Amino acid sequence: MIKLDIISDPICPWCFIGKTHLERALAAEPDHPFVIEWHPFQLNPEMPVEGMDRRAYLEGKFGGKENAVRVYGQIAEHAETAGVEIDFAGIKRTPNTLNAHRLIHWAGIESKQNAIVDALFAAYFQEGRDIGDVEVLADIADSAGLDAPTISRLLGSDADLQMIKDRDAHSREMGVNSVPTFIIDNRHAVPGAQQPDLWVQVINELKEKEAAE
Repeated sequence: MIKLDIISDPICPWCFIGKTHLERALAAEPDHPFVIEWHPFQLNPEMPVEGMDRRAYLEGKFGGKENAVRVYGQIAEHAETAGVEIDFAGIKRTPNTLNAHRLIHWAGIESKQNAIVDALFAAYFQEGRDIGDVEVLADIADSAGLDAPTISRLLGSDADLQMIKDRDAHSREMGVNSVPTFIIDNRHAVPGAQQPDLWVQVINELKEKEAAE
């Protein structure tokens, strides 16, 4: 088996699109060699703990309403082409995602990372929920089969807080400056929301290499 590390943020629309593309390729190649692990990267590491109004955030980030509408119009077109349902109008707040990354980490311990990542994307992009809110995160954990009271207790503590920050910093030190970034076998970085065809090609090349060895 080959490790596929995915560096991502659950409020990144390209990460949602990229996961969808990857999973279509994995479905087409069910004997793929990948073992997948998700890793933290905060698009907005300086975001206040309580998050902020999404419109204010986007206009500040992209230099005004016109640019924000243009950028997200392009993203919406890509999402539609990919068959990814996103309700941008329903998203009212941009959250701090540190706690969401802690939840993804704890889900990994229970072998439920993929379910939690899916649930976080759905909650944020399709249901307009504030995934920086501890109660929302506990509910998401419960829906994916994790113990909500335990998750609530952990989120109310400093458990793994610094570890997540350190892992985020480590990715940046390695040169990661955008997400999603996929790292194959700890050697090859594949940035961006790549199309399923590329992943099918990568999978077939890896299987051929493995057979030759």
